[in-house]
Amino acid sequence: MPNIILTVIIAILVFGVIIIIHELGHFLVAKANGVKINEFSFGMGPALFGFTKGETRYSVRAFPLGGYVSMEGEDEDSEDERSFGKKKWWQKLLIVVAGAVMNLILGLIILMCLTFPNDAIGTTTLAQFNEGSQSQSAGLQIDDKIVKINNSAVHIDMDIVYELMLDHDGKVDMVVERDGERVEVPNVQFAMTQDEDGNQFVNIDFKVYAQENSFFKSLERSFYWTGGIVKVVWRSLIDLVTGNFSLNQLGGPVRVADELAQASSAGWDSLLLMVAFITINVGVFNLLPLPALDGGRLIFIIIEGVRGKPVPAKYEGWVHAAGFILLILLMVLVTFNDIVNLFRG
Repeated sequence: MPNIILTVIIAILVFGVIIIIHELGHFLVAKANGVKINEFSFGMGPALFGFTKGETRYSVRAFPLGGYVSMEGEDEDSEDERSFGKKKWWQKLLIVVAGAVMNLILGLIILMCLTFPNDAIGTTTLAQFNEGSQSQSAGLQIDDKIVKINNSAVHIDMDIVYELMLDHDGKVDMVVERDGERVEVPNVQFAMTQDEDGNQFVNIDFKVYAQENSFFKSLERSFYWTGGIVKVVWRSLIDLVTGNFSLNQLGGPVRVADELAQASSAGWDSLLLMVAFITINVGVFNLLPLPALDGGRLIFIIIEGVRGKPVPAKYEGWVHAAGFILLILLMVLVTFNDIVNLFRG
């Protein structure tokens, strides 16, 4: 029971921070563009408590799995000159995209915090092969600097990890720098390992050199690391759509909470890295062009910019309402899947 309570507390705190940061992005940019904010809410459902400052109501609601910024004229027609609907299309675009940008910035800051304290950081140059290494047999050599994997650029050591993690058959094409020249190394084979859920992953059979850390190297690494996670999230979503990634592998709130609890037991670094993954995931997912998400709203704003006038609020509202219902159904499905897998485990 104590472990379950701790898991719930950690999940609420993590999701709470990520949600607040996301909504704060909408809030700050809306305020900067003169939009009237009626309410800033953490959570969904009935209000538990709150206070009013100026024209805005700040509230905490019963279910801490969401939140919102209620802007005048966002989902309904309003004659107020400070309403969201009265703003220029590019102002609306900035307001809507700000939430996801704040999630990405939070992820970047966390990765900076994980990188700056280290005396040394990894490179992309091969230093050592494991005994019986298949990748060495396929043509990789000591002192090779990996610059591409499957035509995707490699900037830091984590790019190597993520590119191989996304591979499905353990065979990749590489480009390396060797003796000052770029050399193609096709069909580099790696052994595959299988986890307890039956998912297969590439077994990386080499190590890379370390280099002395510095402020600017940490900064550069953190930006590339953030970009690498964005790429992982995006390509995982593509794999889900194309069938390379099954719906059973999709984690909902129960699974994420369980992963957070495991990460916290492994130490602060593991927990912070997990939080960085989640907040970047939230940022990328929210920009998908789906109804009820920020990306869906962006589509309507872009249409407004092209045609010179907005789509009537009631029609846009119907689309987002339908999308919201579908998202709730998806959430119920993945949560049910989480619970089934939890009992099986």
